[in-house]
Amino acid sequence: MTLTLQLGIIVGYLILALLIGLVAYRLTDRTAEDFYLASRTLGTIVLLFTTFATLLSAFTFFAGPNIAYAQGPEWVLVMGLMDGIIFAVLWYVIGYKQWLLGRQYDYVTLGEMLGDRFASRRLRGLVAGVSLLWLFPYVMLQQVGAGTALQALTEGAVPYAVGAGLITAFMILYVVVAGMRGIAWTDTLQGAFMLVTTWIALVWVLVAVGGPGSATSALASSEETAHFLSLGSDYYTAQWMLSTAITIGFGVAMFPQVNQRFFAAGSKTVLKRSFALWPILCVLLFVPSFMLGAWARGLDVAIPEGDNVLPAVLAEYTPVWFAALVIAGAMAAMMSSSDSMLLSGSSYFTRDLYRPFVEQSISERREDLLARVGVVLFATASFGASLVNPATLFELGDAAFSGFAQLALPVIVALYWRRTTRAGITAGILVSQAFYLSSLFLATVPSSYAGWTAGLVGMGLGLVVTVAVSLVTTPAADERRAIYFDGLGAD
Repeated sequence: MTLTLQLGIIVGYLILALLIGLVAYRLTDRTAEDFYLASRTLGTIVLLFTTFATLLSAFTFFAGPNIAYAQGPEWVLVMGLMDGIIFAVLWYVIGYKQWLLGRQYDYVTLGEMLGDRFASRRLRGLVAGVSLLWLFPYVMLQQVGAGTALQALTEGAVPYAVGAGLITAFMILYVVVAGMRGIAWTDTLQGAFMLVTTWIALVWVLVAVGGPGSATSALASSEETAHFLSLGSDYYTAQWMLSTAITIGFGVAMFPQVNQRFFAAGSKTVLKRSFALWPILCVLLFVPSFMLGAWARGLDVAIPEGDNVLPAVLAEYTPVWFAALVIAGAMAAMMSSSDSMLLSGSSYFTRDLYRPFVEQSISERREDLLARVGVVLFATASFGASLVNPATLFELGDAAFSGFAQLALPVIVALYWRRTTRAGITAGILVSQAFYLSSLFLATVPSSYAGWTAGLVGMGLGLVVTVAVSLVTTPAADERRAIYFDGLGAD
């Protein structure tokens, strides 16, 4: 009976999200621009919450509380404050310029924008290829998170592979049917739902254990966890916290599913209101979920090795139906991340790889169909890889964030420095990506330098190379430098 109730709540919630997508499908134009960007008509609330829900991933709900459980609640500072502020600034620095360019030249992807500016199919393909490379492990992260969450919630009655397969099937069906418009609508619902249920879960657990004072006292009473109540530890060094905050903040701005939302805003006012509200939403979500993870360490909640903290805490202190509801919301949030990633990934493939290199005269309707087929193939491939379960949620997420972060500084330089050349930005991207990949896979390349992560060092290397090569090379005759700096209205 308990298992039936749990699965009924989870599947019922996912079906509700699918129904919203079906309604959106009836209102969707059969064009690539509407499928990818909802015809650039998103308002403040929908843009804010669709970006928010897109980032409400397994990294937020499972990896974050796991880190807080193991190392302490300072993770809130990295994600809730530092990244809330860093990304809000980048939302304006990168997002506003992209919105202006996208509105004037009908760009759909970052690669399309850069390829047009530097008159380079190869640069366009490079940006798309790098983005798809790092998108793959982040889609896997959602599938791994869903599989482990359902397995833990049902105490093994639903195997890992079934849970991962369930969310894969729903996100394929949902993206193929709904497009950006449906995704944005359900994201708004799911973002608000998760804010509310996460705070209810925090209050419920605290009431059950005697309040925040009792939960904090349990941490203080143990030598093992007493350091949780003070800043600074062997894990949370200043270098590591700053490195992680910067790479995550800049990486988020380059995530295809986030970056494309810069093009989808209905107006300049929508963009400004959204980035101003962003830090508030980050704090409101991250504080309760990460504090639950930290407090669980002092409450002697048994966490089997390899399992996630949040489902175990909910199973221990809340009713079965409520725990299932929160996990259903978390899975829906993972689906929000995954469906947006698949949608953006398909646009990067069709517009930046297939169109320029295979069929330049492809029609709008054929591109729309090809994008939906691409969603199925990409999701199926990442599901197959997720069955291997090769790394922890944090390792998968951190690799993806830092990989995307390598793109950020060359892109910012290109957006604001007229002297940037095709050779400069290409070299900056290639060198920083090669360096960071080497730090992941070659033992001879360190993963940190005096406490600073290789991801941050790679970002600095990419910036230096982009500027240095641009200074010693001449812009190609066909580069369109003027389009970034002249005639961009800002109504």
